[in-house]
Amino acid sequence: MTPLRSLALPVVLVALVCTECDKPDDTSHGAPPPPPAASAEPGACASGGGVVGDAVSVSFFPRTLDGYCVDPRGEVRTYGDQGKLDLEAVCTTAFDGECAIYNQLGLKRLVSLHYVDGAGGAGIVEVNLSRFADANGAYAMFTKRVIADSDPAEPTTPKVLAAGGAGAIGTGRAYVWKDLYLVELTYNNETETPEALTRSSAKVLTSLAKGIGAALPGLASLPIPVLALPTEHRIVNGLQLVPKDALGIKGLGPLAVGYYAEGPVRYREVAMGSPDDAKALEAWKLVKTRPGALPIAGLGDEAVAVSFAPPAPAPNAPHKDYVFARKGPWLLGVGDEDLPTGTTRLTKEEKVAHLKAWLAAGALPAAPGKPGVATVH
Repeated sequence: MTPLRSLALPVVLVALVCTECDKPDDTSHGAPPPPPAASAEPGACASGGGVVGDAVSVSFFPRTLDGYCVDPRGEVRTYGDQGKLDLEAVCTTAFDGECAIYNQLGLKRLVSLHYVDGAGGAGIVEVNLSRFADANGAYAMFTKRVIADSDPAEPTTPKVLAAGGAGAIGTGRAYVWKDLYLVELTYNNETETPEALTRSSAKVLTSLAKGIGAALPGLASLPIPVLALPTEHRIVNGLQLVPKDALGIKGLGPLAVGYYAEGPVRYREVAMGSPDDAKALEAWKLVKTRPGALPIAGLGDEAVAVSFAPPAPAPNAPHKDYVFARKGPWLLGVGDEDLPTGTTRLTKEEKVAHLKAWLAAGALPAAPGKPGVATVH
């Protein structure tokens, strides 16, 4: 199995659990190196493709799909729960330098296999299916893969793909999230030009992502904190979920982060829901007791303005200023984005206005642990 290439990751989770940390220069969006040469030969899929000899996941992988099939001569590796290898082996044979991130997000199981071109072409798709302890961990890893801790407005950011509960596709790579599961697909063909690879990978990866995504069990609805974020002006695929210690505040999370743009103005909006008002007050205390926090009147149940100093490695970076409001079990915030060239920030007054409009819309979903159907606005 070919290891995934290590990212200069944020996301100790240093940039996944801290959306306010400096972003690394790596904008590869988690794309691993090319997998080994395909073992396919003409007619490789004639017998129906390889057999996934794993009782737990066999139903998740179509044996054949649009001319590709599970590699009849390939190895299927399983790790963790009911796997042939333990999770420690993930660090040495699967994820190059990143196993700690998966483990911190609650990785419980991994299945790795390949699809090959039944016509004998050199195309090969590496598939890694991860199962996490909960949907938040799986979705957090999905958003980390899609954004790769860079600016989601960059042209290289994978585009939305309708697969599973959420999907994204870029050149030679695709990702699918659904409930506890994350699927990572990587296409390679050493005989194709870059232009041809772009075309063929889009076709193959779309088919496999949709096929596997449809077969995965569980709920396809997004995590509730994500559903609370406004969609207007949100950058396509500009979403991130931070399970814990969000914004560098120990104990805060899971927090959904949205990336927004209005012309040259860039900003973030964040949302965290608690099971009840008491839990919400505990989370709120973590925010309002930040050094220098200043109360704001007439916004939600209570509100504060907070300034976050840059991390130690970047002492000359500007502070990031947020306005937070608590409304019942919800903690909402509007704050500064890392400024790409030619962009500007919202003023404090504009952040307050955004929060007032958000609260006035009255479309927050039922908080986690409460009955009710989530409503997206």
